[in-house]
Amino acid sequence: GKGPVSTILVSNGKLKKGDYFACGKTWGKIRAMINHDGNFVNEAFPSMPVEILGMNDTAFAGAEFLVTDSEDKAKEISEFKNQNSKKKILLNEKSTIFDKGEEKEELNIIIKSDVHGSSEALKMAIEKIVHPEVKTKIILSDIGMINETDISLAKASNAVLIGFNVKSNREAKKISEEQKIEIKYFNIIYEAIEYIEKRLSGLLEPDVKEISLG
Repeated sequence: GKGPVSTILVSNGKLKKGDYFACGKTWGKIRAMINHDGNFVNEAFPSMPVEILGMNDTAFAGAEFLVTDSEDKAKEISEFKNQNSKKKILLNEKSTIFDKGEEKEELNIIIKSDVHGSSEALKMAIEKIVHPEVKTKIILSDIGMINETDISLAKASNAVLIGFNVKSNREAKKISEEQKIEIKYFNIIYEAIEYIEKRLSGLLEPDVKEISLG
């Protein structure tokens, strides 16, 4: 019932309840702060960790947290970072398309999980899968429920869509059924890995053997 939360470690200045902020690709206004004892506080000082409520969306671990003068400034910073992130994704997609030296078949994968720890563990396990003919490519690894944007990306990139300890929202579920986009849900890492390995096997070039019968 808290919405997206993050633990912030104040490194400089003073953080106050009601401050507007930008953090990674999201922004918000601090509605409440909870210290390490579980008590609500109105201010946080350098070297003091606090859990904050009021983020519009989840932010990645290690993202820079900046207090801004106004809501408009916070939005402006997060929008700028979002646009840069989209440009990087497009550039990566173009470099893949025009990379003539890469002959391996690729299995595109989208991961949505409940927390960053799960996402990173699954991502590392998938990246360890090695095959001489087929390789995995994680085009998105994020936290939160599977949404309409994830479905659109999965369709555009012909990707495998995995939900780890998360479900899809109502609209995403409806669109996936209409467009026949399969979503696989897991809560155990090795089961997700087994599924990926089976999908990789489906991409292998068949071994053609000619047998003379007479």
